[in-house]
Amino acid sequence: MTKRREFLGFAVGAALALTGTAASAQEVTLKLHQFLPAQANVPTLILDVWADKIEAESDGRIKIDRFPAMQLGGRPPELIDQAIDGVADIIWTVAGYTPGRFPQAEVFELPFLMTNAEATSRAYWEFAEANMLDTDYKDFKTIAVWVHGPGLIHSKSPITDVSDLNGVKLRAPTRTTTMLFSELGATPVGMPVPAISESLSKGVIDAAVIPWEVTAALKVSELVENHTEFGDASLYTTAFIFAMNQDKYDALPDDLKEVIDANSGADTSAWAGKTMASADAGARQIAVDRGNNIITLSDEQVAEWREAAAGVEAKWAEEMTGRGFDGPALVEQAKDLIAKHTE
Repeated sequence: MTKRREFLGFAVGAALALTGTAASAQEVTLKLHQFLPAQANVPTLILDVWADKIEAESDGRIKIDRFPAMQLGGRPPELIDQAIDGVADIIWTVAGYTPGRFPQAEVFELPFLMTNAEATSRAYWEFAEANMLDTDYKDFKTIAVWVHGPGLIHSKSPITDVSDLNGVKLRAPTRTTTMLFSELGATPVGMPVPAISESLSKGVIDAAVIPWEVTAALKVSELVENHTEFGDASLYTTAFIFAMNQDKYDALPDDLKEVIDANSGADTSAWAGKTMASADAGARQIAVDRGNNIITLSDEQVAEWREAAAGVEAKWAEEMTGRGFDGPALVEQAKDLIAKHTE
């Protein structure tokens, strides 16, 4: 009986050890926080796809809980500090939601600089590697950086010529675009994306500049009837940051760090940019189906806008030089990287 008890004791101990191993199989739960509704394109097409991939490739040892629409509290401009402070483990945000904090990223938001979102996002990552990961972005683990597809103007009254912007209260997403639209005669109003719908409906703003893809979730095509496109050119774009709390990343076992790393970097950035831009067509079709006024500017008309916006690039470069950077060199570096990756 003694030997039987010893055997049973060993068996129970082994079972408990195995149970402990199984329990630790899901070793990490990460909180992913962002500002858009769960059904919007970026969460469904990018963030959820990325999170599902992390869970699968970690064999379930990483679980990612998703918190859309600021469900963990705070305002969109606070997301980056939530990642740094550990309120959230992973965040997706607009670099320009904290104006002036990440000045070098602004170069990709300069008017008419972007070619397409995939190439520009890959360029943005290479630029960040060279200039920002150890400086501007040093307080968090950067998973990816990207930009959206061509930005355009959605307005209550038609906007064709630059002069049509005079006196228009217009939502501008970033400090760079605020500079641009001030230069062009509009009255820029800064606000995060979630505030656009209510601001349009209440008349706080007359127009908003955002890419097509986010208009569906915000129902912009129901709130305005005019949409000004710039042909093959891009009036502007927005720089995004997809970041992880550094301590949370550092605490992962090496093999789980490898899972995160395999889904970070240039390829992930380019994929996210391309995917975000691919959602433009469906949202644009909603406006078409409603019979909205799609204004597509000719090359000659775009040239007028380019000329009017040209001073913004020089002004930004001069401002950056005043902050201790080589402003013109940053602009040329960004342009060269975009050209390198544009087919």
